Amino acid sequence: MNKGELIDAVAKMTQHSKAQTEQMFDAFMAVVQNALTSGNNVQMIGFGTFAVEERAARTGRNPATGKEMKIPAKKVVKFRVGSKLKDAVAGAKSKPKKK
Repeated sequence: MNKGELIDAVAKMTQHSKAQTEQMFDAFMAVVQNALTSGNNVQMIGFGTFAVEERAARTGRNPATGKEMKIPAKKVVKFRVGSKLKDAVAGAKSKPKKK
């Protein structure tokens, strides 16, 4: 599901216009981004938690040449799934993928 499909589904479910739903979605994304860049976690009970974690510097290998290279430390966003979402996905029946 891409952003457009998500907005369509939420708009249909909430009976809001697609434009209103897109504005709410964009606002939600901006709030989450601002919280994470400020060093705060975003926790939604049952759904999951977005958190920023520090990835340590390490030595890697260039796959093309095999030469060792230094990979610098950086901050990355991690998502830890909540129990309700985890249980829902584990109990969901498989559906064939669309092509």
